Amino acid sequence: MTHPLVSQAMIDDFQTDGVVLVKGLFADHIETLRAGVAANMDEPGPYASENKKDGETGRFFDDYCNWSRIPQFREVIEKSPAAEVAADLMQSQSVQMFHDHVLVKEPGTSMATPWHQDGPYYFVDGQQNISFWSPLDPVKQATLRCVAGSHRWEKEVLPTRWVSEEGFFPDEGQYMPIPDPDAEGMKVVEFEMEPGDAVAFNYRTLHGARGNTSDSRRRAFSLRLVGDDARYVERPGRTSPPFPGHDMVPGQRLREDWFPVLLQR
Repeated sequence: MTHPLVSQAMIDDFQTDGVVLVKGLFADHIETLRAGVAANMDEPGPYASENKKDGETGRFFDDYCNWSRIPQFREVIEKSPAAEVAADLMQSQSVQMFHDHVLVKEPGTSMATPWHQDGPYYFVDGQQNISFWSPLDPVKQATLRCVAGSHRWEKEVLPTRWVSEEGFFPDEGQYMPIPDPDAEGMKVVEFEMEPGDAVAFNYRTLHGARGNTSDSRRRAFSLRLVGDDARYVERPGRTSPPFPGHDMVPGQRLREDWFPVLLQR
């Protein structure tokens, strides 16, 4: 039996397109998440970035892997229906924590979030995975944009550093160059969203976001989870997030003391 927020059509769309909108996923937790984002920005973690790029205006802050030290994030992860919804959409019996991510674009931030897939940055592989991107402010133009079906592409897209635009790993032919979905006529899915709504997408779904040209902030909370078939995989270099000292070996399930199981059906 699926969670009331999930329909069979949504499950089908997530499997086929790699992206679907979940209305109100964090609707009961907006103020808690806003407080968590404020705490995160007041005391950034070791992976925080200001994404300063020559010629760009405004402030684009992002940070990840803070749920274990920011109680508001932990509360939402444990009390929201995210794990149940993830299990339904992934068609997985288990749901395991991977990491959280905060992205804040202040008014007048010109820098776009570049087109990318999350999967190639990560040391986890498998079809059963999900990322929830949830705005904490109403969004129209600065919303997430996803390329439908891109999670089924034969090759992954080369991961790059957002500011320098350099390749994250040496490319020995296993990656494809970053496409321009608008110029190439790809099916780009985007939604006007209210606080607490969430875009759910597969780690291999190509996605990006425009700058924030509005006069209001665009705060977003992301939650990355994995399912039954997720296994550790080695990449050609340092992954993002790096999780130094994890001691896992290829083919191993993510260690549960670092990546706790949130749901087991």
